[in-house]
Amino acid sequence: MFRKIQHIHLVGIGGSGMSGIAEVLLTLGYKVTGSDLNYSETVKRLEELGGRIFIGHDAANVGDAQVVVISSAVAPTNPEVVAARAKVIPVIPRAEMLAELMRLKYGIAIAGAHGKTTTTSLVAAVLAQAGLDPTVVIGGKVNALGSHARLGRGDLLVAEADESDGSFLKLSPSVVAVTNIDKEHLEHYGTMERLEGSFLEFINRVPFYGLAVLCADDERIRALLPRVVKRYQTYGLQERPGVPAPDFRASDITANQWESEFRAYHRDKNLGPFRISIPGIHNVSNALVAIAIGIELDVPVDLIRKGLASFAGVERRFQLRGEKGGVMVVDDYGHHPSEIKATLAAAKQGWKRRLVVLFQPHRYTRTRDLMEEFAQAFGQSDLLFVTDIYPAGEAAIPGITGEKLAAAIRAAGHPAVRWVERKEQLTEQVRAEVQPGDLVITLGAGDIWKAGPGLLERL
Repeated sequence: MFRKIQHIHLVGIGGSGMSGIAEVLLTLGYKVTGSDLNYSETVKRLEELGGRIFIGHDAANVGDAQVVVISSAVAPTNPEVVAARAKVIPVIPRAEMLAELMRLKYGIAIAGAHGKTTTTSLVAAVLAQAGLDPTVVIGGKVNALGSHARLGRGDLLVAEADESDGSFLKLSPSVVAVTNIDKEHLEHYGTMERLEGSFLEFINRVPFYGLAVLCADDERIRALLPRVVKRYQTYGLQERPGVPAPDFRASDITANQWESEFRAYHRDKNLGPFRISIPGIHNVSNALVAIAIGIELDVPVDLIRKGLASFAGVERRFQLRGEKGGVMVVDDYGHHPSEIKATLAAAKQGWKRRLVVLFQPHRYTRTRDLMEEFAQAFGQSDLLFVTDIYPAGEAAIPGITGEKLAAAIRAAGHPAVRWVERKEQLTEQVRAEVQPGDLVITLGAGDIWKAGPGLLERL
């Protein structure tokens, strides 16, 4: 980045996508300030690295910043954005700053409605094992790093590409992967056709020497393949009659609670056995992306195997919070119906326990647009508690509530749905109904995770 820019201010700096960029900028030696509504462990870490963080948004926070970076959750009316524009300070989206960091490296960008964070982390683990020392910017805290990012000395940058507002099209990666395309972010795109078109443009932005790694199990991605004009390889767990087999596939999959084992193939070549220490068959699919990118970058298969085996997971992705009184408590970030189904399937497959789910809907628009899909998503849970909606900065929509969602799930046939009117009463309500042997999952992208430690204290 041009060195005349020294002071960078990030609005929403504690967010999952912003904090990683802030950490890389701090490590590069830039003066970094930022603001966030809440103090958190992430904010504390950035302060320890030299950042100055303000709690709350105020025009004065901008100070003498030379550029202001905003996340997709920051409104144009934010006082810091208004102040920056009044001072004619450039205001840019997170993706534009990520693109500047990527300009200096060979970028590897992972996109998709679900699985981005875990897949990006798996790719980073493989490249690190190979000694390629990548720079990493991820939307979740990687357990092995203790943070969302690291600055590497190598010439690769691995990043999560956020499609929510279309800004991932600002990136210019050499290698991309798309895990899936789902009914999401329609408040921005308006239609599925526009969303799919945005992914197609993202794929076709790969340079002539690059590669796209695309999931053949996803029907929307398969429908785009005839229009992909750049080099691509597919991956998947399924073979379909009359359809070419995926270039990378897995077989002999066994899921054993916290581990999954499988055998991987690259076309007709048997790459041998692999093991990942994260539950769920969907994560075997994610691991195939790391294998495909590793092969593309000439990483020896044994090092790919070691990198995947060493992966220690990501915070809030089926994370064990504790066990007490025979009750096991796990936390997961899943907040879309497809993610919820995958998480509950992994829980049922790995643990033959009664499944108690504490779900906090995330965003009014998502709850409204996917009400029918949410109603069908909790079939594998035995007992479900639903709280009110975590707004994530959105204004309330009349008639769209957690209570309405709970009623929709009940109407779809779920036998045991509890509407929790006051979230502060949640842990006590759950404590009254859990039994030894239960697996409790706190589920959602808001602050539902706090209920896990709270429940463990009361058991």
